[in-house]
Amino acid sequence: MTKNIPPLSVTMRDLRKELAKELGRDNLMAVPTLEKVVISVGIGKNKDPKWKDHVIDRITKIVGQKPLLKGAKKSIASFKVRAGDPSGVVVTLRGKRMYEFVEKFFHVALPRMRDFRGIPVKVIDAMGNCTIGIREHTIFPETGDEEIRNVFGLAVTIATTARNKKEAEALFRKIGMPLRKA
Repeated sequence: MTKNIPPLSVTMRDLRKELAKELGRDNLMAVPTLEKVVISVGIGKNKDPKWKDHVIDRITKIVGQKPLLKGAKKSIASFKVRAGDPSGVVVTLRGKRMYEFVEKFFHVALPRMRDFRGIPVKVIDAMGNCTIGIREHTIFPETGDEEIRNVFGLAVTIATTARNKKEAEALFRKIGMPLRKA
């Protein structure tokens, strides 16, 4: 028998009220909240011409939104890179998709990582944002294990409206981020 747990986007209002009491704020608008989630993957100089299509397809399945193919800003002769060559894939999530992804990321994907013991608090920067590097995209259930040889890493950046690291840590703990004990 499982409980029907409301999604994070619905419970966020109650969480903000609790966080306001915890941080000593009178105004709910002064309480930090999630702003956006950015998922990025570096494509690199892979010899396979279908590699970027594979990465775009996998990221689309994971986040439910088609990513943007980013090109190199400068030409660097020693790396054999020309301006405009595809160098990465980026997708920005906001609103309902952001909350759904964060919930899936914290409660489904991260626990599937090998030897996962929680996220270290040091991933939260002084501006209140958090960047988590994932070595294998296969931790997400949408990817399937049929093409296990084509594994790539990705970076998940969670941007908040927090003013400092302390506020951001309180927000992340409140929304259920599996942070390690300090």
